[in-house]
Amino acid sequence: MTRVLIAGLGNMGLSHALAHHHHEGAEIVGLVNRSGAVAHADLASYPVFTDFHAALADTKPDLVVIATYSDSHADYAVAAMEAGAHVFVEKPLATTVEDAQRVVDTATRLGRKLVVGYILRHHPSWVRLIKEARALGGPYVFRMNLNQQSKGAEWDTHKALMQTTAPIVDCGVHYVDMWCQITDAKPVSVNGMGLRLSDEIAEDMYNYGQFQVTFDDGSVGWYEAGWGPMMSETAFFVKDVISPNGSVSITEADKAGSSDVDGHTKVGGLLVHRRDGDTLINLPDEPGHQELCDAEQAYMLRAVAEDIDLTRHMQDAVQSLAICLAADESVRTGKPVNLKEATQ
Repeated sequence: MTRVLIAGLGNMGLSHALAHHHHEGAEIVGLVNRSGAVAHADLASYPVFTDFHAALADTKPDLVVIATYSDSHADYAVAAMEAGAHVFVEKPLATTVEDAQRVVDTATRLGRKLVVGYILRHHPSWVRLIKEARALGGPYVFRMNLNQQSKGAEWDTHKALMQTTAPIVDCGVHYVDMWCQITDAKPVSVNGMGLRLSDEIAEDMYNYGQFQVTFDDGSVGWYEAGWGPMMSETAFFVKDVISPNGSVSITEADKAGSSDVDGHTKVGGLLVHRRDGDTLINLPDEPGHQELCDAEQAYMLRAVAEDIDLTRHMQDAVQSLAICLAADESVRTGKPVNLKEATQ
């Protein structure tokens, strides 16, 4: 039985906690929440801490799940591993490339398992998208976005996230990770631009951004993300991969609204276009958000039990973060960022 400490009980942390609550191989030994309160009845019986380090010392977990705000991810992950625990950390792994590499180096040095919360890696439809795209062969054009017309509590959550992380970083790492799995190429340069569209966020933050990436195999990628009540819901979910031999696109799958969390991962179908015709691959009965979190945590437990080699996983996490942070730097400086030397 794996003893699990959950840090952070927001949207993702709550789902991860429920995943371990229902997993027969896990035992939750503590929950960390700044308010000291637990809203979900299924979790009411577990000890609750307001201080992460006190919880770590008191519970002595085998596994720590970190779903706090981004600026605490690296320090919490390192502390957990140094205390003897394996770590699952929500994306982004850190807020700087240096901190991300520090976490990976700690995992390698101490022999701990480190899994980053790239939820799309556990979604069978997105795995199929990668397979179909790779079968076309590169070089590739990646066109992807995820804009969210958030209001009320959802906008409050986004404003809290933007205290440390821009939308193109928080969401972008998912899709850049997909690109890197499809092309296997190294990123060369990143160019970004963004705009602050609300006086409800800090003057040095922006809630809309987009960036372009070039890879050393000739592939290019574009990603766009915006949060807030002003965002358009026209073409808010574009997912295309194009090559000289055709394209793979996610078809519209009953997108109830741009802020619907299940809609962010739902595929519904893939349209594979080749010069000799089109093939529509229907993907019914897709997992919902909680089922995907269940799958992520089951993989984390299996990685520990089966000693799965996570070297490539950790390298990919650092690389995708490096690309998105370079995009953020480009937005703020107005200059392109050369990544070729930094990522080799």
